[in-house]
Amino acid sequence: MNKVILMGRLTKDPDVRYSQGDNTMAIARYTIAVDRRFKRDEGQTADFIGCVAFGKAGEFAEKYFRKGTKIAVTGRIQTGSYTNKEGQKIYTTDVVVEEQEFAESKANSSQDSYQNTPHNAGGNTNNNDFVSIPDGVDDEIPFL
Repeated sequence: MNKVILMGRLTKDPDVRYSQGDNTMAIARYTIAVDRRFKRDEGQTADFIGCVAFGKAGEFAEKYFRKGTKIAVTGRIQTGSYTNKEGQKIYTTDVVVEEQEFAESKANSSQDSYQNTPHNAGGNTNNNDFVSIPDGVDDEIPFL
């Protein structure tokens, strides 16, 4: 079985390209920093793992993922190799994304900016990130 589950933060915005031909497909590449469970003295505290998402998953990454976003990814490990311009053989290891999702709320990822955004002006937030709706607004909401 080849199954990977990771949670970490994007190290930069995804690099998205589109395949050529009749049926173009989004191909998003991104790296997530995954904290190590145990830290050694003066050693690396995170692993930087390359991920690649195809099709709709690639389009989703392009539209919503940004540097610093905490995400959860499930997928499979895929290895490969190629010869670079200098004639050296380069070995690659990537996670081919099967599922990806946000691992924290937008409020938690940017707490300071969230407090100052206009969508928070109408009510107070509580610990579960819901905004209190002021009285008398029910008539203005079309789907109630």
